[in-house]
Amino acid sequence: MFPRYKLKLDSWAVFSFLFVILLIIPCLHILVNLMLPANENWQHIKDYLLKDYVRNSLQLVLFTSLLTILLGTSLSWLICAYDFPMKKFFKWALILPLAIPPNIAAYTYSGLLSYTGILQITLRNKFAIQSDPKYLDIMNIKGAVFIFTLVLFPYVYTISRAFLERQSASLVESARLLGKKPLAIFFSIVLPCSRAAIIGSVSLVILEVLNDYGVVQYFGIQTFSTAIFKTWFAMGDVNSAIKLSSSLMLIVLIILILERVMRGRKKYSYTTTKVRPLAPISLKGIKGFLAFGYCMVIFAFSFLIPTAQLIYWSSLTYQNTLDPSFWKLILNSLSVALVTTLLVMVVAAIIANYCRTNDHLLSKLYAKVTVLGYSIPGAIIAIGVLAWFIFLDNQLYGFYQKINAGSVKLVLSSSIAMLLFAYVIRFLAMGFNSLQAGFEKIGNRFSEASRMLGVNKAGTFLRVDLPMIKPALLSGCVLVFVEVIKELPLTLLLRPFNFDTLASKVFQYASDEMIPEAAIPSLIIIAFSLLAIYFSNRIAMKGEN
Repeated sequence: MFPRYKLKLDSWAVFSFLFVILLIIPCLHILVNLMLPANENWQHIKDYLLKDYVRNSLQLVLFTSLLTILLGTSLSWLICAYDFPMKKFFKWALILPLAIPPNIAAYTYSGLLSYTGILQITLRNKFAIQSDPKYLDIMNIKGAVFIFTLVLFPYVYTISRAFLERQSASLVESARLLGKKPLAIFFSIVLPCSRAAIIGSVSLVILEVLNDYGVVQYFGIQTFSTAIFKTWFAMGDVNSAIKLSSSLMLIVLIILILERVMRGRKKYSYTTTKVRPLAPISLKGIKGFLAFGYCMVIFAFSFLIPTAQLIYWSSLTYQNTLDPSFWKLILNSLSVALVTTLLVMVVAAIIANYCRTNDHLLSKLYAKVTVLGYSIPGAIIAIGVLAWFIFLDNQLYGFYQKINAGSVKLVLSSSIAMLLFAYVIRFLAMGFNSLQAGFEKIGNRFSEASRMLGVNKAGTFLRVDLPMIKPALLSGCVLVFVEVIKELPLTLLLRPFNFDTLASKVFQYASDEMIPEAAIPSLIIIAFSLLAIYFSNRIAMKGEN
């Protein structure tokens, strides 16, 4: 027999319900429009192009996943299990590649390795070596995998390192006593124990790869993202774009189901309360040098080299780039990021507070729906939001004419409101997860005591709960703010006419083959991301103390 839950109807319940409905309407709109009859464009795509989109997308996902697992887990195990020169530096420095968006890394390496790039110029002028261009050509699937691996492996590194730092030393020490070699311990003990953490982190990598548009478009790789953009912009065929989006949604759904299946029901937990963390082994001599060299090479290729190249280009182009229009780019980026952050955190706070004060099936469903947006690639969200806003404009056209007889038909769908709405759907999961973690940490005792003293729910939330979850609130704000600054697919698809952000300007420079001019806006995006990583770590450290 199913348990019965008493639903309490108050302002928190009403607003939570309205927000959740608004979140799922765009996706439902895609499903409804999916029933529309196929046209000639879709038939051509299905017969001749769809297989390439699926094959290329899956190749990028598969090889990037394998390589990020290899780099992320090996680096996290090296940091947790051994001491070597500059270990403390690499412990946090290996997170920094997350600050570089994949498309910026792609533009940087493409320029660096091109015929007029610094590498080939140095080989020709200094060493009289004429290199074969095909060996330095990264504008293909292999090159895209290389770029994605370099900038996305920190997802696996940070999550698996956090798990291994809390892992009991007894398992590894027992294996060492039984004569197991370090490599055998890593593959037979560390990887199986870390399976849930690894699969969870790789799922984030996969979603980032499927969401990407900048890298695959610049490298000329035909994937679902490029197909959706091409169908929408080049053909003006929203119907076919919706069908492509639904196909990509199906792939994402299969990947999420596989993630659950691969995690399985196996759990590794402590059998005693006396848990002693692993004591690092000191590596000296050649072993210490090799460990340092491995970390340094990865850090150099993933962060130092791209950043240094961008700084060099900035020194050449700053006079042409830093004009009045550039400051407008910064203002546009900051304004949409701040407004989105405010909206996301308000909506996330309302839903998270409702979910933690109401333990029933509906609240659990709300929690699942709220984090759904980050699992859906930006191109799909953009298609759903656009289709819904066009529908709203058609329904409200009579109202527009009553207000202004000469009103255009597309009012909402040509405004900044559509872009902000899509941002909220896409990044609500970040704010919600941060606040949910904060609520779980403080529990319900203090809010219940406040209610017993006669304070209403709103007063309790503002005067008791909010001050206590301040670190989680700040962490969510930082994450959402930076993700909006970096976001490209949603911005390109839904921005109003003549509205550019730093991310869209970088893309425009790259499309116009003006890579050096893209350096300064790219560096500003990276600087914002670095500040976010710094503040997130500071907030996390304060939360642990």
